[in-house]
Amino acid sequence: MPRSKRVTIADIARQAGVSPGAVSFALNGRPGVSEETRQRILAIADQHDWRPSSTARALVGARAGVIGFAVNRPARTLGTEAFFTDFIAGVQSSLATQRVGLQLVVVPTLEEELETYRRWRRANQVDGVLVLDPRVDDPRPGLLRSLGLPSITIGGQPSQGGEHATLWLDDSAAADTVFGYLAGLGHRRIVYVSGAAAHEHVRLRRGVLEGLSARGVHGEVFETDYSPNRVTAVMRALLSRAELPTAVVFDNDMMALAGLRVTQEMGVRVPAELSLASFDDSIVTGLVHPSITCLTRDTFLLGEHAADFLLEQLNAPEVLPDRRGPVPTLTVRESTGRVPS
Repeated sequence: MPRSKRVTIADIARQAGVSPGAVSFALNGRPGVSEETRQRILAIADQHDWRPSSTARALVGARAGVIGFAVNRPARTLGTEAFFTDFIAGVQSSLATQRVGLQLVVVPTLEEELETYRRWRRANQVDGVLVLDPRVDDPRPGLLRSLGLPSITIGGQPSQGGEHATLWLDDSAAADTVFGYLAGLGHRRIVYVSGAAAHEHVRLRRGVLEGLSARGVHGEVFETDYSPNRVTAVMRALLSRAELPTAVVFDNDMMALAGLRVTQEMGVRVPAELSLASFDDSIVTGLVHPSITCLTRDTFLLGEHAADFLLEQLNAPEVLPDRRGPVPTLTVRESTGRVPS
């Protein structure tokens, strides 16, 4: 089939050996076809770089009435993070008032996330998207601009030049709060157990820790995939050293709980021998013993603000100015203490 000829739903149906109605169901993410058939149809559409015609858009309306959220996390770890539960609940709370739906997908790689945006745009499945965890040299805002797909980026620092709307979170200030508190307690050997180094918040937090060298703090960073298994392996190695760190800070609450479990397993007393803290809070971190010192943020409110911001962006003629997200506070609990003299 010549590439110069515009590919239609009927063409895709002939190649896939199905009816045009089945193609429409598959391209619009609607039930009515098997997953195997859906994937075959999407593959053919991708091969021909299919996009809905302006006539088809007019028939279904200019808006899909749905926003998209592609989460790049291992599927097994996503359900364990209270952040996502609270964030998505906040998003849904805002969207429900406007009768707008949420299409949530979990993708294993950045490449899959980018392809999800292309597919959503081709099929006119979503009106805009929420983008989480800004990356160093992030390709997502540029792709979304080229697709003409409105977006709100949550996290990181304000965008440069107003190229994309950002609900920014001051991760440098947050890191200064946590690491600075530990340094004030006398800790001079601090370990940061982080998520993926490609994430901008990891880079910012790492930079703050490195900056504490002026105060005599030796900082180390261990990258993980956020999974309890990886955190457990890192903690066992750390606690097997002849000289232990005096404090360990984790990127989220479930990582901190996994770390606490290893200290109990290996007989390291918290906080008498080792202080623990987390950049995310949850109900569980306050219920375990010892309870864990955390940076507490209203994540439900963050989700509401992100959805409200995106809905405003959908109706704006240009990119809206950046906004600052809810400011976290340090909740001091039993897991941190002064370094024994």
